[in-house]
Amino acid sequence: MVSLRPVGQHRTLLRAAKTLGANGLSLPGLRLKAREDTPTRVALGDALRCPSVIFTSPTAVRCSVRLRTLRAHPHQSVFALGDGTRAALRRAGIVDALVPPEATSESLLALPELASVRGTRIGLVTAPGGRGLLAEQLRERGATLAIAEVYAREPARLGRAHAQRLLAARGRGAVCITSAEALHHVLAALPTVARDALLSCTAIVSSARLHATARDAGFAAVIRADGPTPHALLLALNAHAKPRRFR
Repeated sequence: MVSLRPVGQHRTLLRAAKTLGANGLSLPGLRLKAREDTPTRVALGDALRCPSVIFTSPTAVRCSVRLRTLRAHPHQSVFALGDGTRAALRRAGIVDALVPPEATSESLLALPELASVRGTRIGLVTAPGGRGLLAEQLRERGATLAIAEVYAREPARLGRAHAQRLLAARGRGAVCITSAEALHHVLAALPTVARDALLSCTAIVSSARLHATARDAGFAAVIRADGPTPHALLLALNAHAKPRRFR
């Protein structure tokens, strides 16, 4: 089981994969770096004063907490993109966040609370380049956005050991894809033979857009999961194929 999660965020997925009898391989596509400069603090304060605030990831919540205490104001709506983000908000003290059925921008945009937003201000707590569809659609609906980019995504450094472990697996495995950016960084960083080994794995993706991304990248076998959580990814794999051990 290959995890493309950011540096330091593989443990939960690989531990869950082990329960299915799969060996785990971490292949980080991204390194997440918190932003703590004055412009970021100001932008976050502006976003948190909006009548509606959207947190796009658990990392967005954690990085926000580093900058200030989070509190939901009276009559303010807080949205969490996924159960992991909602859990992070609960730990930070916000217990009533609204969560879409799926952890995707499309599912969030389908919530009735975001259907009529013309003339309203919405805070978006995220990272540069993240959730472009979300911002685009909200602006098209007439909302004014206050965007706080509280962390940055940077390419992770992959070494020779990563390629060697991937080659040792001989393509007999599955790769969990929850970020197109992470996938692109990994494919660009791997030598050709290791990249081919990765593409020979079964891809498990967490959205329709990532399904198309995986196909375009060259994966022949692609499975769609109901979400990006380890449980959803492994449930999709278990429903379609017997887990195979890396050797």
